[in-house]
Amino acid sequence: MASSDKSIDVVIPVYNAPDLTRRCVDSVVTYLGNSIRRILIQDDASAGETRQMLDNLPYDCVDVYHAKKNQGFGLSVNEAVNRSDAFYILILNSDTEISHDFLPLLCATFAADVKLAAIIPAGNSYAKYNLDQYLLREGGYIATYYLRGHAIMIRRDIFQEMGGFDPVFGRGYYEDIDLGRRLALRGWRFGVHPGAQIYHKVGGSFGRGRAFQKLIKRNRAIYLSRYPKARQSILLLSGDCSLEDFPPSVLDAIENVFHEGGYVHWLIPAISPTLLCLQMYSQPLCLSALISVMLRGWWRVDRRITEIWMMPGIPLLLRATLALWGRAFRVEIKELSFKEKTIQNCSVRLLSK
Repeated sequence: MASSDKSIDVVIPVYNAPDLTRRCVDSVVTYLGNSIRRILIQDDASAGETRQMLDNLPYDCVDVYHAKKNQGFGLSVNEAVNRSDAFYILILNSDTEISHDFLPLLCATFAADVKLAAIIPAGNSYAKYNLDQYLLREGGYIATYYLRGHAIMIRRDIFQEMGGFDPVFGRGYYEDIDLGRRLALRGWRFGVHPGAQIYHKVGGSFGRGRAFQKLIKRNRAIYLSRYPKARQSILLLSGDCSLEDFPPSVLDAIENVFHEGGYVHWLIPAISPTLLCLQMYSQPLCLSALISVMLRGWWRVDRRITEIWMMPGIPLLLRATLALWGRAFRVEIKELSFKEKTIQNCSVRLLSK
């Protein structure tokens, strides 16, 4: 089948966990069977029980390939994608489960935004977000700059143009975020669709033990060495206002933080303002929220607040307190204005005079 027909292949990398994998495959056939062409399963040198289960799957649309050695998530997906000529690839972890056919919705989203490279179905992995709070982009998706690999629908030509997942990340973790960073730097967009739902049993394949923690730490270091600006974590404080009140220069500065992989924590007296993307968070402007954000990343350098941006409407006592805190911990303070066209830097050095 030619790729020009907007066909869809599903890629599932598998390493053991036969029960979870079988539930995943069954759910894909049951709910997505009318929308997909093939299911390409890349068995990453699993044990005999998993191999036997895969070889006895009763579905004509399933192609199983048994690798001779465990290559890790990234290389497994890359090899499976290379055996496809579909227009779209739906990459699924083997510990995911489908409950409805969301593919027509995602295809319509791609059609509405020509710069959209990938779209992620929402689900339990996004339960901590109030998705109603975020701005919907054309096609009905929420922008994100953090590509999560448990379920990604991506254009195959773009995936291969980017070189797929980087095998340097080994068994997994951060290879999906790294791909997202490369896509963003090339001008592509990706997002999460709140109308598409998928269940992900977090840690179903790799677990969450010491080996997992060691791998996470290693791969995070690789990622941050490539994209040091992804460490940006901005504390934004304002009086009652909305995004519409922000001058273009401030919106551009915020967008640039996201584009480079950083985060913005917005403390505001009003509850639930509209937010730009999933790397933007909001809390009520109060002492407990301020302390929570400040301490959130204390034990991880890549999560610490790196700058404090203050807009009009902040009480003078709070401004003075933050100035002292910034001076003590060498955190830069920036004063933002609704009227001026540029952000005016107010460095710790000037505040100390």
